[in-house]
Amino acid sequence: MKKLFTMAAVAVLGLSNVNAQEVNFGAKAGVNLATLTGDETDDLESRTGFHVGVVAEMVISDKFSFQPELMYSAQGTKSSYSESETFNGFTSSYEGESTLKLDYINLPLMAKYYVAEGFSIEAGPQIGFLINSEEEYEYSETFDGTTDTESGSDDLEDIKSIDFGLNFGIGYKLESGLNFGARYNLGLSNVNDSDDSDDFKINNSVVQVSVGFFF
Repeated sequence: MKKLFTMAAVAVLGLSNVNAQEVNFGAKAGVNLATLTGDETDDLESRTGFHVGVVAEMVISDKFSFQPELMYSAQGTKSSYSESETFNGFTSSYEGESTLKLDYINLPLMAKYYVAEGFSIEAGPQIGFLINSEEEYEYSETFDGTTDTESGSDDLEDIKSIDFGLNFGIGYKLESGLNFGARYNLGLSNVNDSDDSDDFKINNSVVQVSVGFFF
């Protein structure tokens, strides 16, 4: 994994050698609304996370730019469930919530086209390196007026370490360097690495809203 991070950093730095009129370096951060799509994911909810990292915009012409990024991104999904039943005059209820945390170091490679002064549309591929995968859970059970609760977390070992995706978005940049963006990441890889991965496919799906600054 350390070698993959090194390769990603070298790729970003090496791209600064392209034939660009100007290279602007900056940073950005923002909110993620992440979930998983695919088989048996209809009941999943969005996990609210964040992303933060560095960018380099390489100006090719007045209309076109190329922007590689190196970002930390907190992704995953959430689910909740509840049920109750009455048996022999006693009522029992069960409620639970689970959060699947998938955290990545992502390397988006974005092509930007300026359709108006400061306003751009963008698209490009992305490779992600998984750095953390765990499930946090909390549930409670009530029976005859008595409630028991339990919470904890488990590490997940059946998530693929590399993820590929496509990004689509829009952005607006002020002359001061302050900029804003909205982006959707469509996961292309099946991140399920368990024995049933051929029959049970799940993909990352992330909406991002960010604010940044070019120095």
